[in-house]
Amino acid sequence: MFAAPRTIETQIFATLPEELRIRNKANELSKFVDGEFDSFLEGPSFDRRGNLYCVDLVFGRIFRVDAEGAFQFIVQYDGEPNGLKIHRDGRLFIADRRHGIIVIDPTTKRIQNIVERYDLEPFKGPNDLVFSPAGDLYFTDQGMSDLVNATGRVFRLRADGRLDLVLDKLPSPYGIALDPSGRVLYVALTRANRIIKVPVLPDGRLSRVLNFIQLSGGGGPDGIAVDSEGGLAVAHPLLGAVWLFDRKGQPTLRVNLCRGVLGTNVAYGGPDGRRLYITEAETGTIQVADMPISGSVMFSHAPKE
Repeated sequence: MFAAPRTIETQIFATLPEELRIRNKANELSKFVDGEFDSFLEGPSFDRRGNLYCVDLVFGRIFRVDAEGAFQFIVQYDGEPNGLKIHRDGRLFIADRRHGIIVIDPTTKRIQNIVERYDLEPFKGPNDLVFSPAGDLYFTDQGMSDLVNATGRVFRLRADGRLDLVLDKLPSPYGIALDPSGRVLYVALTRANRIIKVPVLPDGRLSRVLNFIQLSGGGGPDGIAVDSEGGLAVAHPLLGAVWLFDRKGQPTLRVNLCRGVLGTNVAYGGPDGRRLYITEAETGTIQVADMPISGSVMFSHAPKE
């Protein structure tokens, strides 16, 4: 057993303004999560100018948040955007639970579906995604999988367009991240309340899967992000917290949300990369806390080759 980690609390960085909240409109999420939602913020990701992008899962919207915390509406479409990462060329790659992987140009607002099925069958429901140093895109396909329906999957969309199934038979894969070297893949298995670790071999194959972190309590891990030393920041919905683990899987910090309990995802940002940004879906806020270690350089921010 580990000693209880040090505890800190977040501050509010940005709040979705009233004019962007959609009230008194039914959505399917309310069938599975208690409460009525006027938004459901997810998928934080920074562009190279320091703007923070995020999605609204229930109403198919994409927002940009500037350094002062002001929300700007980018686009709305008929989908369920869950995860977001920004390519080195500035395009927004979206893991959409309904449509698969889509790409949005934030300037022209053009929406393109780049992959929506595997072996002629639709995906179960993509959840989150991450770029590798080589430009490959890993994404989780969670759907309604759980402990008794362990049918979740992880795919890799190679930079040349080939689609590989790299992991299957998973109980509810949500968040996904790569270590700074790009040679270790982490996947959050929400319904199993754990995070697995998988080495990526030089030829692209994945090696033996191991259990890296076992959590307790309700909700299970959602979004995850890697710091520059290989540690993990883990959003833990329903506990109202984000955990920080070192590269060995030891807990070093608990970050308590100052408002709401549905911390859905995390991203490192700020001038020195040490500020952790957390999307909180219950209150429609983005909360922040300063970390002892900076975040890993985002592969999607690398200069275009």
